[in-house]
Amino acid sequence: MKTFNLRSAKLRSGEEFRDEIDLELSPLEYGGQRYLPVPDTVPAALVISRASTGTVLELRFGARLHGPCYRCLADAVVDVPVNSREYQATNPEGSDELRTPYLTEDLLDVHAWARDAIALELPEQILCRLDCKGLCPVCGKDLNVEPHEHVEEHSDPRWAVLAELRDKL
Repeated sequence: MKTFNLRSAKLRSGEEFRDEIDLELSPLEYGGQRYLPVPDTVPAALVISRASTGTVLELRFGARLHGPCYRCLADAVVDVPVNSREYQATNPEGSDELRTPYLTEDLLDVHAWARDAIALELPEQILCRLDCKGLCPVCGKDLNVEPHEHVEEHSDPRWAVLAELRDKL
């Protein structure tokens, strides 16, 4: 499901509509990387409550995203539980806080709402494991598979005179 027509719920003030929907998820671009939802269709709970001042919309579902690890670029999987709520006032009168961007003329864009809700629930860094060591900054090898260190002796030529003095002592 990508959209939901609120008129089909036929709600009056004080009533609530609950439905289980099949939510289609699309790939997500995050931090310059592409993350794929698996499966791409998940069950979701949609709750619409009508009050005298407006409409409260709730969306609950779980998503699993597959993509590259932030540190080592290996495959990473992250489970994202989503519990999102939006509000649309009956008469918002120019206030952006009283309207939801996902509702246009009684048509709720569930697909865009779900995408944004997933993005808000994602961790700051998606990792293949919590203790991921990442890639070596010198040679680019995966430090999880091949831990190593590079010994570098790059001396600044301005310190050469002091190094000679140290050797004499």
